[in-house]
Amino acid sequence: MPGQAPKNVIISGGTDGMGRLTALERLARGDRVTVIGSSEAKGRALLDRAAHPNLRFLRADLSSIAETERVIARIGEQYDTLDALALFANRVSPKRTETVEGLESTFALYYLSRYLLSHRLSPLLDAGSDPVIINVAGVGNTAGRIHWEDPQLTRRYHQVRAQLQAGRANDLLGVRFAARSGSRARYVLYHPGFTRSGADGYPNPVVRGSIKLLATLFARPVADAVRPVVQWIDRPPAAPLTAIDQGRPVDRTLKTLDPEAATRLAAYTEDLLLAR
Repeated sequence: MPGQAPKNVIISGGTDGMGRLTALERLARGDRVTVIGSSEAKGRALLDRAAHPNLRFLRADLSSIAETERVIARIGEQYDTLDALALFANRVSPKRTETVEGLESTFALYYLSRYLLSHRLSPLLDAGSDPVIINVAGVGNTAGRIHWEDPQLTRRYHQVRAQLQAGRANDLLGVRFAARSGSRARYVLYHPGFTRSGADGYPNPVVRGSIKLLATLFARPVADAVRPVVQWIDRPPAAPLTAIDQGRPVDRTLKTLDPEAATRLAAYTEDLLLAR
């Protein structure tokens, strides 16, 4: 925005799709942007494409607790304040895989890394003038649930089951963060809908090709999907928690936004982190 001071922006999953375009859009506004991604090649390609002194790339496997904490420490060395944290990192895993810490990989990457980044970076965000966290997942979708009896999906694993569980966990992360973290940062849960973003993350070439074809025919352009994200960084919503599903406010009474479930998940998560 004209006359606005540059912002400090962190983007997880910023080397592809929506995260990548958000980084480029914020750079064009003069912000200082750090992108976190798992691929050195994609990070280098982004740095070459942007050719901008305000862009930094941190390579990390965010499915690892240790790697996520290393990145958080590095960000603390590079910044005194943060204005925005945009969370995009996710990866579909057709088969159940475990991280180096023994956690189911989708849960670890899609949910746990976002939990850690949200909470551990909140002191730097609180030092910013108008801080916001934007968690891009599937809020408003009521499919799936937290499998309290087996959160790590050691039985009956399926990639859709894992994705839906982690999506519902992100819904609860936003609810709990806004209610109990004590942070000044406003929390935005955002579901952009089907976009032309992320198809390259599917390992199966047949599935990948089918999704790309469907995206060409039916998906929203990535530029349309990221527009609200870019705007929220400039003008965060006033409420502690905002939930938007494809441009529409989400009913806060949905079972997927239950405060008691959010409290239960937060307790499980902290116990999990203490055990590692």
